[in-house]
Amino acid sequence: MSTPAPVEDWSTDWDHHAPEWVADPWPIWDELRTGCPIAHTDRYNEGVWLPTRHEDLSTIAHDTTVFSSGHSGATIGGTKQRAKFPPIHLDPPEHMDVRRELLPFFNPKRVMAWEPVVEEHCEKLARELTKRDVVDLASDYAAHIPAAVIAMILGIPPSDGDRFRKWIHALELGDLDTDMRDVALGEMSAYFGAVINERRADPRDDLISYLLDIEIDGERFDDETLQRILILQLIAGIDTTWGVLGASLLHLAKTSADRERLVADPSLIPNAIEEFLRAFASVSLWRTVTEPVEIGGVEMAEGDTVMMVFPAACRDPEMFEDADKVIIDRERNRHVAFGAGIHRCLGSNLARLELNVGIRTWLAHAPDFELVADANVTWAEGAIRGPRSVPVRIIH
Repeated sequence: MSTPAPVEDWSTDWDHHAPEWVADPWPIWDELRTGCPIAHTDRYNEGVWLPTRHEDLSTIAHDTTVFSSGHSGATIGGTKQRAKFPPIHLDPPEHMDVRRELLPFFNPKRVMAWEPVVEEHCEKLARELTKRDVVDLASDYAAHIPAAVIAMILGIPPSDGDRFRKWIHALELGDLDTDMRDVALGEMSAYFGAVINERRADPRDDLISYLLDIEIDGERFDDETLQRILILQLIAGIDTTWGVLGASLLHLAKTSADRERLVADPSLIPNAIEEFLRAFASVSLWRTVTEPVEIGGVEMAEGDTVMMVFPAACRDPEMFEDADKVIIDRERNRHVAFGAGIHRCLGSNLARLELNVGIRTWLAHAPDFELVADANVTWAEGAIRGPRSVPVRIIH
C-alpha cells in the first residue's frame, strides 16, 4: 500500500488519508472554508476538487447534469476504473428506475416494523457488554448493530459480520491500494452470487428475494447488477451508521452533561440524534464534471473529480449557528448528513431507527461511562468518517 507524503498546504495538496485529516478534519475544513473554500489536490485522479461550504456542496449535489455520479471513484496517482454500484453511481433517468424499486423496502412503515428486532439485538449486546468494566463502544457495540440489521434485511447470516467489516476496511483504503479493493470486491461478488442462486431456488421474505422479482422495462436485473446493488446495500448499511453511532457514543462518554440529560429524559434522544447526525456526519461522495463550470470562484474542467464532503457542509457557520458546538436540543437543523438531491440516502429511516435504539438501549444499561484514561481513539480512513476504537470505562 502506498504511504502518502505529508501535506504542506491543505488548499493545494489536501489528502483525506493524511493522519491529521483522519484524526481531526474539522479545523482543516474550517480553515479552508474561510480562506480557500474549494481546495484542490493532484494526489488522486490527476486532480480532485474539495468544496467545504454548504452552498457549494448543495449546488453540486443537485446538479446531476454537470456533476455526474457515473464516475470512476478516486485512485491515487491514476484513474483505474471501478465497478458502478446502482443506484448511487447512476445518473438520471437510470438512477430513478433502480431507486424507485428500492424505496418501498425502506419506507417508514416497513422500517418501523423492524424496531423489535433491532431492540432485541441491542438489548442482548448491551446486557453482555455491561458485565465488563471496560468496553470498546466502536468495535464491540456500534460496529455490530448495523451489521446485524443489514444482514437481517438482506437475509444473510449476522455471524458473517467480521467478514463484512474486513471488506469495508479494504474498501476504505481502496484508493490507496486498488488491488486490495479489487480482491474485496471479488470476494463480495462471489458471496452474493452464491446467495442469489440460493434465493432463486428458495425465495424468502428478504431484500435479495425482493430484488429477484423486480422488472424494469420488462427486464429483470442480471446477476452482476444484483451483486453490485447488494454490495452497495451492505457497505452503505454498515459503515455510515457505524460511524455516526460510534461518534455519538464518544461524545456522550466525553460530555457528562449531555449524557445525564438524555438519561434523565429519553424523549430528548430523537432530537439529539439529529444533532449527532449533523455534528458527526460520516459520508463523502464523488462526482465527475461533465462540462466546464464555475463553482465558488473556481473553474472546473470536463473530467475533473469532486469530493463532496457533507460533514464539512454540516459544520458551515453560514448555515448553522454555533456550528462547531454539539447542541442536543438544537431547533433549526437542516443538515445534509444523508446527502442532498436525488442521491439522498434511501436508508435514512433505517439509520435513524438504529441510532435511536442503539443509544437509548446503551444509556438504559450504562447510564454512566467515561473514556478510559489516555484512551487511543482511532478513526476510519477514507471517504466514510467514524471512530473505530472508543475504549470506555463503565461506572457501575
